[in-house]
Order: sequence, then C-alpha cells, then structure tokens
Amino acid sequence: MVGAARTLDRRMHGRRLFVGGESSVRRTLLMRAVAVVTMFLLVIAMFWWDRTGLRDNHDEHMSFVDVVYFTMVSVTTIGYGDIVPVTPRARLLDSLVVTPIRLFIWLIFFGTAYQLVVQQWIEDLRMRRLQARLQQHVIVCGYGHSGSCAAAELVARGQDKRRILIVDRSQAKLEEAAELGYIGIFGDATREDTLSEAMLHTARALFVCTHRDDANVLIVLTARHLCKTVRIVARVEEAENEKLLKQSGADATVMPSRVGGILMADSADSSILASYVMDLISADGQIMLIEREALPQEVGRSAQEIPAFIVRVMRNGQALGVGKPDVRIEAGDRLVIVGPSPGG
Repeated sequence: MVGAARTLDRRMHGRRLFVGGESSVRRTLLMRAVAVVTMFLLVIAMFWWDRTGLRDNHDEHMSFVDVVYFTMVSVTTIGYGDIVPVTPRARLLDSLVVTPIRLFIWLIFFGTAYQLVVQQWIEDLRMRRLQARLQQHVIVCGYGHSGSCAAAELVARGQDKRRILIVDRSQAKLEEAAELGYIGIFGDATREDTLSEAMLHTARALFVCTHRDDANVLIVLTARHLCKTVRIVARVEEAENEKLLKQSGADATVMPSRVGGILMADSADSSILASYVMDLISADGQIMLIEREALPQEVGRSAQEIPAFIVRVMRNGQALGVGKPDVRIEAGDRLVIVGPSPGG
C-alpha cells in the first residue's frame, strides 16, 4: 500500500523528468472533487430556482429529486429526454450557464485521467530514451546552494550539462535546473528505485549535497549498495559525521562550513590569500589544482626535477613531502599540480 501511494503521488505530481509547488495526491484530488461538487450544487440550485421552466414528461411535477436527477443527466450529457427545459429562460440558462459548467467538469475529468495514465506513459517513454544514452554522467542529489554550485563548477570544468542529472524532491528547484540545461528527476535519493532510475551504475560520480547529514549517510549507503565502483562525494555539516559518511562508502567528503571558516581566517590579515585559494579550487580562476597520474618519463625523478609545479605526491593514499630530494616518484603515484585554468 505504501509503494502504491508513492507511485500515485508521483503520477499526480505530474512530471518526474525535467529536461530543459509540489502538491500531494490527497490535496490535488480533494481540490478537484470540491470544484466538481460545487459546480453540481450550483446547477442544482439554479434548476431548482427555475424549476417552473422544466417539464417532466412522466408526471408533470418537478420535485427536488427530479431536479437533482435532471442536473446529473444534463451535466453528464446523457440526456434521456424525459425532463426538458421549455421556457426561453430555462433554455438560456442551460445554454449559457450549464453548458460551460458541463465542459469545465469534463476538462477536470480528462485532466485527471491524463495525469494518471497518459502523462505517466509519456514520462516512462522519455525516461527510457534518456536512460539509453546516459553514460559517464554526474548525479547531484539535492539542488540547494551546494548542489547548484557543484553543478556549475562541473560545467566550468568541461562537463556537458546534458550529462549532469539533478535529483530533488522540489519541483521548483528541478524547473530551475532544467532552465539552465541540466536534467532533473523528481524523487527521493535515499530510495533504490530513484538512484536506479538515475542510472547510477553507468554514472561517473555521485554528489550528495543535501543539507542533512543523516539523509546524506542514507543516500551514500544506498548508492554504495547499488554500485560498488561509482565515486561518491558527500557534503557533511558536522565534523563528527565525517567518519560515518566515509564508513558508509563515501570516497571523499567536503565540509563547506570548514572551508568557509578557513578562508575567513586567511582574510584576517590579507586580501590576497582567500582570492588566490579560490582561484586554485575553481575553474573560473586563472590557475587551478589538477590531479593526474605520474607520467612514465617522470618516474624515478624528484618533484624538483619535473617542470610541472607539483604541490603534492600521493602514494597509496599517503601524502609525500615534495620538498625532499630523496623522495622519488614511482609508477602509480598521483600528482597534484598547479596548472592553467580552462577559464583563465
């Protein structure tokens, strides 16, 4: 029953795939039911007020039950002909008031049927076509400030917008992302079916950017259970939760509050350090940090003997001192160098 309710809620929500004011199922159905009932009551009141303009061919007497009956068969366009409007006023009332109400009620019926059946079929078709071409994409779970900044930085670093997939439960945020050229999927990233729908097994990376650590841990656990190889980068709010995210399967964690605090501290006595650091970590600056594997011609040499500006050598997850001449680069080492930015 819970799964069926979630499926119905997604269908009533309308779109779930956003390419280029969420309301619940109960609220949507209730609003439409109230509108239909209100219009039926309005027609009943008008026919009862002008019941002298109606003729019952059965017994020549118009009771309240007859008025309710005539309203139902008239609005639903069944029209058996046993009760008919006979006066000019009754006919004008039926033509100018009841007919528009009849059309509006049918539009509500057809619109609901479209949302529950036709639109779902169209969305399924679009989803299958999208999934067929998604390869090496990046999934961003949560399109808040961190998620939107991460997506923008990916684009600045050369990632195709059509290969950035946003997962969020806010229709407004997904529409905003779609306007910027990203692909959006409405759903809960903590659920396996949502991540599977986002083609996690063919993704290049998963960015977990919600503002809650508990949700981020659950997303990481779910994603790592579904795919052992995808790279997972998770945002963390509290320092004590960083180890939980890494134990859950995150390859890297980022603490925005700590980064911001460090930059503020750097700016206490300098106006240059913070902007220089931002240049290093952003593709929009003139220079940036680049990570790559050691080249064959660099193996056996020290960091000072290589023309590139090497600031870190990583071996088996450990950072080596680049200032020591006795530290020689080996095959498989990861080098962090300062290089020109694509945007610079």
